[in-house]
Amino acid sequence: MSRISIHTLVLLLAIPHLVPLLATGVGWWRADPEVLAHLRLYVLPDALVHTVWISLGVVLVTALLGITLGALVALCEFPGRRWLRWALVLPIALPGYVLAVAWIGLMDYTGPIASALREIGLGWPEFRSMPGVVFVLSLSLYPYVYLVAREAFASQGARAMEVARALGHRPLRALLQAALPLARPAIVGALLLVAMEVLADFGTVSAFNIDTLTVAIYKAWFALFSLESALALAGVLLVLVIGLSALEMRWRGRRRFDSVGSAPARRIVVGTWATVVCILVLLLALAIPVGRLFWLVWLSEGDWPWRFAQNSVLLGGMAAASAAAAATVFAVAAREVPTLLTHGAKRLALTGYGMPGALLAIGLYVPVAALNAWLAEFAQVDWAIQGSVLLLVLALTVRFSAVALAPIDGALARIRPTLIDSARGLGISGLSLVAKVHLPLLRSGLLVGLLLVAIDTMKEMPITLMMRPFGWDTLATRVFELTQEGRWAEAAMPSLLIGLVGLLPIFWLERGHART
Repeated sequence: MSRISIHTLVLLLAIPHLVPLLATGVGWWRADPEVLAHLRLYVLPDALVHTVWISLGVVLVTALLGITLGALVALCEFPGRRWLRWALVLPIALPGYVLAVAWIGLMDYTGPIASALREIGLGWPEFRSMPGVVFVLSLSLYPYVYLVAREAFASQGARAMEVARALGHRPLRALLQAALPLARPAIVGALLLVAMEVLADFGTVSAFNIDTLTVAIYKAWFALFSLESALALAGVLLVLVIGLSALEMRWRGRRRFDSVGSAPARRIVVGTWATVVCILVLLLALAIPVGRLFWLVWLSEGDWPWRFAQNSVLLGGMAAASAAAAATVFAVAAREVPTLLTHGAKRLALTGYGMPGALLAIGLYVPVAALNAWLAEFAQVDWAIQGSVLLLVLALTVRFSAVALAPIDGALARIRPTLIDSARGLGISGLSLVAKVHLPLLRSGLLVGLLLVAIDTMKEMPITLMMRPFGWDTLATRVFELTQEGRWAEAAMPSLLIGLVGLLPIFWLERGHART
């Protein structure tokens, strides 16, 4: 392929990543002043306050859990540490709305815990509240911080702890003054990622019936039938996302901490209390919710959601193939034709994962619907792309291209340039070079990327809910519909299937990492 052809292909693939950003920004500035006034008075105050407070609460709780567990596993020796090291990662596979189905059923007014307490004369606080949302989201998102803290403490903090203790500091003081400062940049980055995940969450806050910006976007679109209002609210959400992204980049750019050494250090031997702490977190984040879902499925008389599972698998496969293909083009083009356009397109593809699903949905739907209306009026062509599986897959591709790009880019970096030069010397070039040399060597990265995107697609709720064709439901959208109707027992089966699909590969990957 010529340089012009590569640039054209990269540009075409980059346009869907750029359209939601432009449409959301333009939509806010072109919105009707009366619409903006209504949003400022009646929608934004509650939605914005709820979003900010839930984000702050989840960040604080995940910081406490992630740093504590990461320090225990990386710096201490206690019974069960080896298996707890990988088991503590498993809750990352359970979306917040799956945990919500389990915990609301347990903690709600009619649940077994509240009922038992009322029988003995004790009251029970309302669980469907902001503290309840913070509790559930923190259990779902703490592994992001735990993973980063664990690796940071293991690679940098262990030697620092040893030096600090040799100077007479107690273990806790050594952790706070020596190990934690070295791990702080990585941990702050993980906490900013957690904040972005909270901003993007839709299913959990919907289950708790709390209005945040993502819920407000959905209601503006499907309850008020106002795309203009939804687009304006998406603009506010975009500002928050850009602010967090800029903060994360500025923090990484200004903070530089070097390791104090790479030699292995001795772990601090602690008692079984550390085991109890780790197991308690696992019980709350994994064992109790999964056990509750199994119990509800056992009691439920509902039908198995085979049709929704088939749609989930089909959608996951299509999105995985599309995202992996786009990621391969971005990665190979940036390496083989390193220009401003190819590198810029690759960086643009990475931003998709930071954009909340509700923002992507409205940001793609409005321009495509406008384009289709224009074609129907002036060119007598009605593509009817909006509300189709095609546009849904496109939105998921934009959202998850970054997920596929990471393993593919890693596999591409391991290909020696001399191997590519040798292939060119034999007369292999263009698409033949990609097919005969790049793709076989990228096989492992492609497989991991396909798997990760398929799993994320099956768990993803807002994009699928807002952009799916009428009557075309997946497991995630089925969970939303059942929980909105208060049918928690029937929501257990699709929730359990989503959780198991996510748990199996995470278990396999983390166990494999633990053996290395």
